[in-house]
Amino acid sequence: MDALKSAGRALIRSPSLAKQSWGGGGRHRKLPENWTDTRETLLEGMLFSLKYLGMTLVEQPKGEELSAAAVKRIVATAKASGKKLQKVTLKVSPRGIILTDNITNQLIENVSIYRISYCTADKMHDKVFAYIAQSQHNENLECHAFLCTKRKLAQAVTLTVAQAFKVAFEFWQASKEEKEKRDKASQEGGDILGGGLRDSTPSLKSLVATGNLLDLEETAKAPLSTVSSNTTNMDEAPRPQALNNSSVVWLDDGLDEAFSRSGR
Repeated sequence: MDALKSAGRALIRSPSLAKQSWGGGGRHRKLPENWTDTRETLLEGMLFSLKYLGMTLVEQPKGEELSAAAVKRIVATAKASGKKLQKVTLKVSPRGIILTDNITNQLIENVSIYRISYCTADKMHDKVFAYIAQSQHNENLECHAFLCTKRKLAQAVTLTVAQAFKVAFEFWQASKEEKEKRDKASQEGGDILGGGLRDSTPSLKSLVATGNLLDLEETAKAPLSTVSSNTTNMDEAPRPQALNNSSVVWLDDGLDEAFSRSGR
């Protein structure tokens, strides 16, 4: 937990300033120690100022060694090109990742959360955040890498993406359970004025969850390109002890498949 708090303290902005980006120059506010539980900020979208290193294809959806090798290739290619890195803003929310150019504000990528398979703060290049995602246009798996100003910023982006997936899954699960209740009530029939109708009436909370799920599904159907994620079982909260090494968060294979089916 100390590592998680340390990463949080190294960060960028207060949840009350959800539209203010962090990671670039200027004065940044500290996040509260419970920043990973601040859903209001995450739902609006957390902004990170990074530099885009590039992309390479990979053969598997996740894996520490696989991602490390991919990042190594991307970094080597970026250095060899001698080109100035593109400054970008990464907006992370339960809907996914939106990538825009810092100078022109032009949209670069709109990545559905459903297609996230892995993300990491690289172990060797500790200022690099990377994610693996399936292309919206084909079956290719792409690893995208970004240079952060600090190691703790790379860790923070990684944990934020993991938390976004966790929240998205909770919305999806709530909607699924509500649908099952309605289907069961419909099958059983019963007295319309009795408990059947009352039991099948969604709560306000579930309606909100369903609404967010629909937004997610619409986003997934849009012409998107790539996705990211961390390495931790998403039945649980992100495991802060992973920060000691490479800051990875795993997606449970079952959840990954469920999200993939929902996003189609």
